[in-house]
Amino acid sequence: MTFEDLKLHRNITEVLKEENYVAPTPIQQQAIPIILEEHDLVGCAQTGTGKTAAFAIPILNYLHPIVGSKNKRKVIRTLVLAPTRELAHQILDSFDTYGRYMNTKAMVIYGGVNQVPQVNKIKEGVDILIATPGRLLDLHKQGFIDLNHLHHLVIDEADQMLDMGFINDVKKIIKLTPDNRQTLLFSATMPAAIRELADQFLKKPKFVSVTPVSSTAEKVNQKVYMVQKEDKRKLLIHLLQEEKISNVLVFVRTKHSADNVVKALKKNEITAEAIHGDKSQTARLRVLDEFKNKKISVLVATDIAARGIDIDLLPYVINFDIPNVPETYVHRIGRTGRAGNEGLAISFCGKDEVTYWKDIEKLTRQQIKVVKDNPFPFREYTEEEKTAKQNDRRNPKKQNTGQKPAGTSNAKKASNSKKSDASKKNKKRWY
Repeated sequence: MTFEDLKLHRNITEVLKEENYVAPTPIQQQAIPIILEEHDLVGCAQTGTGKTAAFAIPILNYLHPIVGSKNKRKVIRTLVLAPTRELAHQILDSFDTYGRYMNTKAMVIYGGVNQVPQVNKIKEGVDILIATPGRLLDLHKQGFIDLNHLHHLVIDEADQMLDMGFINDVKKIIKLTPDNRQTLLFSATMPAAIRELADQFLKKPKFVSVTPVSSTAEKVNQKVYMVQKEDKRKLLIHLLQEEKISNVLVFVRTKHSADNVVKALKKNEITAEAIHGDKSQTARLRVLDEFKNKKISVLVATDIAARGIDIDLLPYVINFDIPNVPETYVHRIGRTGRAGNEGLAISFCGKDEVTYWKDIEKLTRQQIKVVKDNPFPFREYTEEEKTAKQNDRRNPKKQNTGQKPAGTSNAKKASNSKKSDASKKNKKRWY
């Protein structure tokens, strides 16, 4: 099948030729005809399969004759929900690209920035609105958003909406839309909550699925270093300098870790920046732009902040921390080896992460190559080092200010225990 076989409007066909699109990807080949026939759709496809084009192209094909001239009054006819600001911007780029010879107008709204410029654009009129759930509900409550003319509702990265706690907001938004809408739901995985969402709000949907989440891209080479946890930064610097690799996306578990890795790289004169939830939207977009333009050699990201990062020619992904959810590994390395290009995924596995690594190999059904020529391998500690480590655990620095008074009450111990538990819960918020 080619795009010409889909009988799309000539203005879209012209753009696809200019973008060198010849044959649809599997998700596009299955989804576009279904959307053109105006059926509801549930699409299971992971990152890098071309799913944004799978819904953007048929939606534009539908809107083109309706929108008509530039002078026609614009109302929101398509709403796309995205979990992150970065993904929302990339979806906007796709609509702008495929609709460059049309009179459709698309825009994004998201939280964390002043709402006034967004409201002013909405007042000017918009055909396609791409939004994060929180800001959409906020502006709708204020009376700035009218969804009564909506024809398409797209819920993108539904599983990430679930992970980030947006699923209830999504349900509220669906209830604000007309009953005769066409609903398209896309997700990389299909947990029970997402299947329930589809059953509840979609009308006799068609199901399409490509590249199961347990499979990794064929063009991605994978290898793992079994490394001491405290040596991970040294190994990263060693690879970047000795192997002379650049344009690298490095995944870490926490915001704090991302900042520390960047500091270590900069000390060794390696250009690097971090992207995570504490960064402002302006800073995140600047860093992404500089990374895409290769002004920054290394981008260090947490999983949530990396949602929506879409770089076609990304050659390297490094798992600085092994994810405790094996499907996350598949999503991470799916950001390289795209569009027929080869990619390399490198993982650093500490002793405390071996169980996670076994789960990944079980899910992907692969025994990933362990690098033997490793300057920082696992090692056995001497008896003196083991004793020193045990003493450190028993006498942490914050307790070295003096000996604990005798007769500490059980109530006080319980209170301290509760504080410790609360501290641990707060730490989890960094993940």
